[in-house]
Amino acid sequence: MKALYKARAAAGFELVDRPEPEAGSHDVKIRVLTTGICGTDLHIQSWDAWAQGIIQTPLIAGHEFYGEVVEVGDDVRDVKVGDRVSGEGHIVCGICRNCRAGRRQMCIHTVSVGVQRDGAFAEYVVIPEINVWVHQDPSVTPELGAIFDPFGNAVHTALSFPLVGEDVLITGAGPIGLMAIAVVRHAGARKIAITDVSAPRLELARQLGVDLAIDVSQTRVREAQRELGMREGFDVGLEMSGHPSALPEMIDNMNHGGRIAMLGLPSQPIEIDWGKVVTHMLTLKGIYGREMFETWYAMSAMLSSNPALHANISAVVTDVLPAAQWEKGFDIARSGVGGKVVLDWTEF
Repeated sequence: MKALYKARAAAGFELVDRPEPEAGSHDVKIRVLTTGICGTDLHIQSWDAWAQGIIQTPLIAGHEFYGEVVEVGDDVRDVKVGDRVSGEGHIVCGICRNCRAGRRQMCIHTVSVGVQRDGAFAEYVVIPEINVWVHQDPSVTPELGAIFDPFGNAVHTALSFPLVGEDVLITGAGPIGLMAIAVVRHAGARKIAITDVSAPRLELARQLGVDLAIDVSQTRVREAQRELGMREGFDVGLEMSGHPSALPEMIDNMNHGGRIAMLGLPSQPIEIDWGKVVTHMLTLKGIYGREMFETWYAMSAMLSSNPALHANISAVVTDVLPAAQWEKGFDIARSGVGGKVVLDWTEF
């Protein structure tokens, strides 16, 4: 099979022929149709300090995908050959305290597809049946199915706190931040503001219905509050960027008792006014991945019940390229000016 392969501990990938993966008794073999390019994949490609600290080569990366089941193991019970599926990329142990308590997203032995085991930048991928999400809704296209993983990040983050009637600040208008706009609108938010420094991404945010898109290289969030007619600060904050200045400015603009969900991974230490966190009685909550599998049920239900949300999430995919043009796709994703980039593994 064709696969994007990292043969050694160095920057780059190679599009090469590799043996097809074999399915174990509890596994499902999937013919990959589409894959999304994630920030994690950019780290692995560039072989930065994060990648060097976590990746063991050789490796096939990629964890956001949509495909068709072509083989199931002898002990697979529910998934069938021919099913159209996406996959939960966090494979858990099942026996640690959190797993046994039903908190699988908090497993301390998590192994990630495309990070600690071969992933979906290939014509075939194998994952356990329990990690397979079968799409029952025929309106889920291969492009939309490829971004269920990051859509799940947006849903998990956005639905961490009640949103009905609340004013929401999203920092970072990357693909997940853009998807969060549609989610918090669906969940009943009053006013939604989003920040970034990329003019194309802020324009995408406006097209997706945000109330205010703020270029923080020119305008401070405090000024944006006045423009929205707010008196007391934001009720809920969704930190999606990981930028060192985003969280401190968010904290400065939260109402007393405000709640912040943090998905963005900081690339350097962040200085926080902890006195303000305490005296303003703020809640900060870290978010990683998706709740298994409550988030998956929530996003499938929202997409099937809300045509506007379906259209807006689909619109976050701005570039679809044949897998053979993976280098161009990675360049577009790294440029940070558009939405989600998807590779089509049916075209070379």
